[in-house]
Amino acid sequence: MSWLPLESNPDVMNKYLYSLGVPEKWQMVDVYGLDPELLATVPRPVLAVVLLFPCSDKYDEYKAVQEAEIEEKGQSVSENIYYLKQVVTNACGTIALIHSVANNVDKIQLEDGHLKQFLDDTKTLNPEDRGDLLQKAEGIINTHKELALEGQTKAPDANEQVIYHFVTFVHKDGDLYELDGRKSFPINHGHTSDDTLLEDAAKVCQQYIDRDPDALYFTVVALTAA
Repeated sequence: MSWLPLESNPDVMNKYLYSLGVPEKWQMVDVYGLDPELLATVPRPVLAVVLLFPCSDKYDEYKAVQEAEIEEKGQSVSENIYYLKQVVTNACGTIALIHSVANNVDKIQLEDGHLKQFLDDTKTLNPEDRGDLLQKAEGIINTHKELALEGQTKAPDANEQVIYHFVTFVHKDGDLYELDGRKSFPINHGHTSDDTLLEDAAKVCQQYIDRDPDALYFTVVALTAA
């Protein structure tokens, strides 16, 4: 099963979120750079940071090393983190938005709709079962299809291989989590807070760029107050 890929475009993402029941007091915005001066221009509070990056061999190699290290040494993961596995090709944009909202439902008063229903239905499920259920969530699937066609670039065929991938960074219970539906588990990057989430996530985004300096296309967006 494959979906049309979602563009890293705040206008498209906002239409998507609002159609799923996220109030318009929240918005996705571009993060134009990772240096302190540009981060300072991002509206606050920041609830989540989403990175789009090229999936190269360097990503796969680092992913394998990182997961093996965590499996050997262990890590602490809050029981309150909401994480779902990606089982649908090209669904990473939708999963990134779900991760952004699901881990902030204490701040986002979700209206009744497809996303609230999905989160209610999957609250007690494990990440794999959440991913499986997303394949059957017709309201979310149809909204994704509609919005994937609205970007500034021509949408590729759903079965065409797309090399770009979304991951989300959120603050939960004092720690910064990287939520990547293609990894085996959430990644705990250490201490953060509501006030420093953007800056702390930016450091991890910079590590992605530094690991693959020849790659050309990285974008960062944030879920913030409107």
